Amino acid sequence: MSTMLYYSRSTASLVVHWLLIELGIPHELHELDFDKRDQKSDDYLKLNPAGVVPTLVMDGQVITETAAILMHLADTHPRAELAPAVATTQRAQYYRWMLFCANTLMPAYRAWFYADEIAGPENAETSRLHARLKLERAWQQVADHLEAHGPYLLGAQRSAADFLLTMLMRWSRNMPRPTDRWPVLHAHAQRMKALPSFREVYAREGLTDWT
Repeated sequence: MSTMLYYSRSTASLVVHWLLIELGIPHELHELDFDKRDQKSDDYLKLNPAGVVPTLVMDGQVITETAAILMHLADTHPRAELAPAVATTQRAQYYRWMLFCANTLMPAYRAWFYADEIAGPENAETSRLHARLKLERAWQQVADHLEAHGPYLLGAQRSAADFLLTMLMRWSRNMPRPTDRWPVLHAHAQRMKALPSFREVYAREGLTDWT
């Protein structure tokens, strides 16, 4: 029984690293040097053909895609109560928010951070503006939801979706309108950042921003 996380500091793998610590799962880390393009090496592409992080190898099973990894970890450690019971209305809402993060927020962030790659240099600024507006509309939607149904995405119960949401809020920290400008989002982030596991993952990855 072993768990290995292939990661790079301050990337999407951060939330998986964080949840491993939160759940108390013994694990090893294999850091990929993006400057050396380790994520595109032949050996790594055999694990993750997309050439991105995170990749989790757990008991011989290779799992990719951030949201999928988080859902699997939550389901395999039910005592932590980070995922509602299957076939309940809360479970449906849990799926909704996990996929909102994966399908709405994460692609918009990619369009913001990699506008040149996606749209070409001549269209980069237009693409970046479109991504910014999409993100701000999405964050407003989350803020409205938390105002009405918080303090967490599923109400009183914290879930794995809140961990993913918090990491994505961190990604906005240097944008024109970071999520801390929404009081309810700031409050959510503060609750999550108060977890000992957050401080621990920051220490392990050597991060000092957005504390």
